[in-house]
Amino acid sequence: MKILLSVDIEGVAGVYHTEQTRAGNGEYERARLLMADEANAAIAGAFDAGATDVFVNDSHGSFRNMPPDRLDPRARTIQGKPRYLSMMSGVELGVDGVCLIGYHSRGQGFGILAHTINSFAFSRIFLNGQELGEAGIYGALAGEYGVPVIMGSGDDVFIAENKDLFPKTVFVETKKASGGISGVSLSPSQSCLAIREGALAAVKQAKQTPKFTLAGPIAVTIETQSTRLADLFCQWPTLSRTRGNRVEFEAPTVEHAVRMINSLSAMSAMLR
Repeated sequence: MKILLSVDIEGVAGVYHTEQTRAGNGEYERARLLMADEANAAIAGAFDAGATDVFVNDSHGSFRNMPPDRLDPRARTIQGKPRYLSMMSGVELGVDGVCLIGYHSRGQGFGILAHTINSFAFSRIFLNGQELGEAGIYGALAGEYGVPVIMGSGDDVFIAENKDLFPKTVFVETKKASGGISGVSLSPSQSCLAIREGALAAVKQAKQTPKFTLAGPIAVTIETQSTRLADLFCQWPTLSRTRGNRVEFEAPTVEHAVRMINSLSAMSAMLR
């Protein structure tokens, strides 16, 4: 039984503010350790349930947040960017289930630090007409590889947005959102305990957890954060513009769509 953990930071207990998510300050230095602790809790739960291999994908920002020497040495880490499968790198290694740790709600959601892939570039992303956040987009990518999302942890809004996409998935609520940068959180120790128990339960039922899949071709619609970004993105000739801040394209697979979306995200740095 091989398990992949995709670990983000915004859904981690005790994380509320953008300062905690950006390198170069003491708040981030503390938050990245909280992120690693929740990853370790999921690693422990997976091994408790009989996993033979656990891969940990560092899935926030630069993809090199968690200090490797802080992580459980039984696991193997996936860090650094760019990489084709981004937050779902490792799904190609023959894993049997994916756990989404520290995830958050989509860009126009009401959750803590809500965004979709790039808060500067994207307001909303739709695949085949369905608005999805990072959990849905990368969960569909996992499904395309034949792998179910067996667990997710984050705030209550993240869970409410995704429970219908992943009806048999084990969800762990680490905090309740009261605003974009405020909420009520479990203590880090209680969050880690709940994540460990959730991972154990999720791995035990992994073979019965259904996959979330989208049939290709994939119609991708992106609402950008500004018309200037739509101007930039439509330099790519396969994109069409349907209104001031809305661009569309078609991709043969979810993987193709993800790679294009992340390329647009990288392009957006030109306008920062």
